[in-house]
Amino acid sequence: MSRASLESLRDYLTGTLSPSSMIWLSTQLAEYAKQQEKSPLKRYTMDEINAMLDEAEREIAAGEGIPDEEVWDELEREEQQELEMAEAV
Repeated sequence: MSRASLESLRDYLTGTLSPSSMIWLSTQLAEYAKQQEKSPLKRYTMDEINAMLDEAEREIAAGEGIPDEEVWDELEREEQQELEMAEAV
């Protein structure tokens, strides 16, 4: 992300978040950054990516795994529960 984009994001957030929300978010971002430094994302070769896709296609053909629609439904239920919990506080 460019510096200008980051500054725009910062300006938006500082204009919309409460001080306590900004502190919470900054803590979360700092913790996430520290974790990423400890175990950065692995870079894959195209051969590795193709092998993972082949394996996923094999699993789908065998009827293994969870259907896409089911995953999205579960995520939506979890988000709704989180919203309801946050509103209850």
